[in-house]
Amino acid sequence: VGVALGGGYYLSLQHKPSIPTPPVEEQPAPVVMATSTYATTTYSLVYPNDFTKNEDYAYDQFGPKKLIRGVKFVIPMTMATGTNLSGSDTGVSIEQLPRAQKCTGDIYILDNVKAQTVTENGVEYSVATTSGAGAGNFYEETVHALANSKPCTAIRYMVHSTAIGNYPPNTVCEFDRGALMTAFDAVRRSVTLVQ
Repeated sequence: VGVALGGGYYLSLQHKPSIPTPPVEEQPAPVVMATSTYATTTYSLVYPNDFTKNEDYAYDQFGPKKLIRGVKFVIPMTMATGTNLSGSDTGVSIEQLPRAQKCTGDIYILDNVKAQTVTENGVEYSVATTSGAGAGNFYEETVHALANSKPCTAIRYMVHSTAIGNYPPNTVCEFDRGALMTAFDAVRRSVTLVQ
């Protein structure tokens, strides 16, 4: 009887339905962008390694006698390839107007625009925007002036795109504005003034 009960118990263990283990979903590792630091005597910032740094940059829309000097970080061609985004001049720049009495975003833009005050993470910006078009090209500029900076320091986003309708069907797609703004915002937020 004992052997029969023991054998029955053993068989009951063998025929228990197994409880499936739920699959473990693996989370993709976050993409960490390689970056570099750029610094002057008045500020420092972090920018993506694949952006092209131009230290000879000057904003020239006010004419050759009123250049606004700075440094520009132009997007990589890989960001523009296959889209309607221009990879030759789309980028983010840091510019300074040392003699500015009041540091506002509108003084960096040729058009008569009104700047708005925006506070983000405790940083006060004077923000001005403008846009224009010509011959199938679209130009958008947004300037974030650091309101209390001396010398007056601003971060300019310059986006140059072209009309999708000018391309043969299915040859290019609309550029990823969200990804572009995320990259530009990261550079802007990294700007630290040297006191």
